[in-house]
Amino acid sequence: MANTRSIASAVSAATSTPLPFPPFPNGARHRLRAVERDEVARVVDLLPPGATWLPAPQHAVPTLPGQPPMVGYLVLVPADQQPIAFAPQSVPVPGPVAPVQPAAQASTTTGDALVRIDTAQRTAEVDGELLDLTYLEFELLAHLVAHPHRVHSRDQLVTTVWGYGHVGDGRTVDVHIARLRRKLGAAHRGAIQTVRRVGYKYTP
Repeated sequence: MANTRSIASAVSAATSTPLPFPPFPNGARHRLRAVERDEVARVVDLLPPGATWLPAPQHAVPTLPGQPPMVGYLVLVPADQQPIAFAPQSVPVPGPVAPVQPAAQASTTTGDALVRIDTAQRTAEVDGELLDLTYLEFELLAHLVAHPHRVHSRDQLVTTVWGYGHVGDGRTVDVHIARLRRKLGAAHRGAIQTVRRVGYKYTP
């Protein structure tokens, strides 16, 4: 067991006398762990067999800007004992991180072979040709195309497309349906069918 008379003599001996063995095999180093503010750390529990310790001089302990002073210890082992890097708590070495795959984006295109609606670009195509639609015309056509063969009453369309706060009646829907039919063209205007005394439905 090493006999330490004072901190100064121990530090002087440690710095002036070369060690007869490498400090740590394979470049291993001591592990560190955080200590809670109220935790009483037993340094003796962290020492390898046959070793002793003493407080390190303050100038040998690194300082971190804006952090409280750190406390360090010198660990002394017998000269005939090969030091072993010890780890009170095993810290796993992180493996390679798998690349993060981008999440698949939900399709914003709906419709069928006749009408294609892109809600992200707010475009509508008929037979591959873009339609020039107003905001409400686009909303009305997109709603009908998203629910083919479903009958929508005028009140339902007003509530869904215009919103609850809209003041008006079913004639507003009739006007916009007539505009949509004209823009669909003579060949496709029949895709929006009138259901008498109820409302409208889209039939591709």
